[in-house]
Amino acid sequence: MNVQRWLVLILIAFAALVFVAPFIIMLLNAFKSPSDYSTSGPLSIPSEFYLEGLKTFWTRVDFGTKLWNSVWTSGLVAIFAVILSLLNAYAIGVGKIKGRLSIVALILLANMLPQETLIYPLFTMANEVGLNNSPWTIVIIFTVIQSAFGTYLLASVLGTFPPALLEAAELDGASRWRILWQVVYPVVRPTMAVLMIFFFIWTWNEFFIPLVMLTSNDAQTVPIALASLQGDRMLDVPTLNAGALVSLLPTLIFFLIFQRTLTRGVTAGAVK
Repeated sequence: MNVQRWLVLILIAFAALVFVAPFIIMLLNAFKSPSDYSTSGPLSIPSEFYLEGLKTFWTRVDFGTKLWNSVWTSGLVAIFAVILSLLNAYAIGVGKIKGRLSIVALILLANMLPQETLIYPLFTMANEVGLNNSPWTIVIIFTVIQSAFGTYLLASVLGTFPPALLEAAELDGASRWRILWQVVYPVVRPTMAVLMIFFFIWTWNEFFIPLVMLTSNDAQTVPIALASLQGDRMLDVPTLNAGALVSLLPTLIFFLIFQRTLTRGVTAGAVK
């Protein structure tokens, strides 16, 4: 038994090392000068604490603007998508509308479509309504995309909601809105918190649709700014690693702040 435990611990430690290794390499090269990188390679410890890569990335891509664009677009998508998911799931899971299984299947099918198949009609519609090159286009698009998964998840939870609670609320004269916010919402609130965290991180990391929709430098997001450092003939690896480190920090901080919320939400869902 002890041998098995040691084998499991060794395998876990090895897996953790494999997972953490790219971040360690990125951290090493973020504070390494180009000459140091050329002579010593990517796996060596920096000979000096080099900060010019961070300064170069921040000024070259106007990172402050890109950071603000990513923060407010991802935050709005997380909020709007969770609210839309709740309303859709309430109608499907609690309202018991006709053809709800077909609706859920259609939502899942739409959620599985690759973004490449959606980009042309989305770009055309954005041009027609005058929202092309506007961050609000990203907010609207990803609110709908993310809410597809949120609707499926919350509808599955609300499909098993105790009917006795709903009947008791109806007998007390509660309206549908009151049942939603005072009976249903407190039960699914932990799941909604988890969805909000996921939606924020997923939207933050989106690249393809924002790259096509946001052609103006002032409207672009962090992943696009990071990709702009990669040229076809020249690649500044230390600056690229410094940019990747700075781009990763906001989502890491966001995750650490809401780690307890995520843990409580997953645990509450498991208990229910």
